[in-house]
Amino acid sequence: MTKSYPLLGAASAAILLLGACQPQTESGHKTLEQQRPEYIGTEHPFASEAVYFLMLDRFVDGDPANNHEDQGGDYPTFDLPLKGEDGCEANVGYMGGDFKGVLDNAEFIREMGFTAIWMTPIVDNPDQAFAGGEQIDCGGAFKDGGKTGYHGYWGVNFFEVDEHYPSQGLGYKELTSTLKNEYGIKTVLDIVTNHGSPSFTMPEDQPKFGELYDKQGKLIADHQNLPPQELYPENNPLHEFFHTEPDIMQLSNLNDTNPAVLEYFVEAYSHWIDQGAAAFRIDTIKHVPHHFWKAFSDRIREKHPDFFMFGESYSYDANFIAQHTQPKNGGISVLDFPGQEAMNKVFGDPDSDYGELEEYLYLTHGPYHNPYELTTFYDNHDMQRMQASDEGFIDAHNWLFTSRGIPVIYMGSEMGYMRGTKEHQGNRNYYGQDNIEQARNHPIRDNLARIAKVRQRLPALQRGLQVNLLLEGHRAAFFRVLQNEDIAQTVLVLLNKGDTEADFVISDDLQSGQWQEVFSDQMQQIAQGLEFTDNVPAHGVRVWIKEGEIHHPGLVQRLEILMENR
Repeated sequence: MTKSYPLLGAASAAILLLGACQPQTESGHKTLEQQRPEYIGTEHPFASEAVYFLMLDRFVDGDPANNHEDQGGDYPTFDLPLKGEDGCEANVGYMGGDFKGVLDNAEFIREMGFTAIWMTPIVDNPDQAFAGGEQIDCGGAFKDGGKTGYHGYWGVNFFEVDEHYPSQGLGYKELTSTLKNEYGIKTVLDIVTNHGSPSFTMPEDQPKFGELYDKQGKLIADHQNLPPQELYPENNPLHEFFHTEPDIMQLSNLNDTNPAVLEYFVEAYSHWIDQGAAAFRIDTIKHVPHHFWKAFSDRIREKHPDFFMFGESYSYDANFIAQHTQPKNGGISVLDFPGQEAMNKVFGDPDSDYGELEEYLYLTHGPYHNPYELTTFYDNHDMQRMQASDEGFIDAHNWLFTSRGIPVIYMGSEMGYMRGTKEHQGNRNYYGQDNIEQARNHPIRDNLARIAKVRQRLPALQRGLQVNLLLEGHRAAFFRVLQNEDIAQTVLVLLNKGDTEADFVISDDLQSGQWQEVFSDQMQQIAQGLEFTDNVPAHGVRVWIKEGEIHHPGLVQRLEILMENR
């Protein structure tokens, strides 16, 4: 039976609050004790966040009045089920999820320890199902025929909210403001610049498909149901926004070499920042050249310094996806796909070895500009959900919220929802209020909240360097260390993904002094040269904290190497 472990002990909670407090002189100047070396994974503020990712239409229908169930005419858009062999069930129509459904469950999300919500795109999409392309079937992929824009990625007016999401008095601005001010939750905007909507192969040209509108609602681009090679941008101004070669199925391939395209998206997405977007997730970033992203990110950050962006470069080649993170290419973080692949192997297989996770971390001499700023995840809406037991999900969360990176969890993972299913096989099925109520007392969610709240309170787990001690079999042990003028905090993480309890003996680079375990308030006073011992329950985690400056020569040496070669 899967256990749920208690939250932080009272003494540990007090220590977490005191950890950032450092002595000053009466004049307010920093003491000599604070003039010490810096050991930091990242200083970016967004590194402190934990992200809950939801498909807006598939989350919760909070307001049936905006469902538009009669929309589409001969090509209806609401509730279009797919059924297939082996009980396959999916849906390619709108299902009713909206802003009110998110707001109604903001406390549910906050209680799990999340501080940011990434929603699928909110912009206006076509009002019919797509009549062209290859017909989608249950379990199918790379087919758009018969689908609607329920997912949000078929934008036609990037300045306008799709009609399926707002309610009376609850637009995007009101949503982001309420989430921030009442729940302490930031909002991540999912953006697209690579493509618009499906644009050709329709039996007859359908309204909005292949079209693009500006902030006044004026038509500025139209594919006119023509294949890309038949477009004439030299003679037709409505074709100037498009490349004349295809890219992704029948989606319009937006012309990143046209300065007007850059201007359009800088203006559109700046508008949503003004409406409360706190960060960007960038869809299909690898389909647009680096020079565009450099210009785009420079323009955004000119008005919003350090604005955080992370891209979906769907590749398991770290050297490839890392190119986006380099300052010369825009300095955009990425979703850690190599990490996703490794985590699925380790936490989906009870007989796996923690050692399989070490390579993707790239703690030294790696290709990324800064590996600590990557967004880490084990599945999402574009792939098969992780196929794991409840214990596998618990183990994955214990790792994800203590190791390097910014954790991202896909809606429903808190109860193992539709585990093992692909995009149109159940992955994107409607979650809904009933499932949320079931999830409230699920052991996966209980344990997720437990470890996520520890990360939320410990700066070293958010921004500290990771020093691996043991990644072998069912056991993992590592330090997270954060030291600057304001804080000196060392965290020892002990993980056990086995079915029986595990013993740990730590001696390498261990600092002497008082250590405290955050869940139990247990103390260990370690004298110089002695070993640290602990026992971790099956599928459990123990987190030990030591406050104070780093003084162990071996650990100092390792930290300096990490800083020099990060």
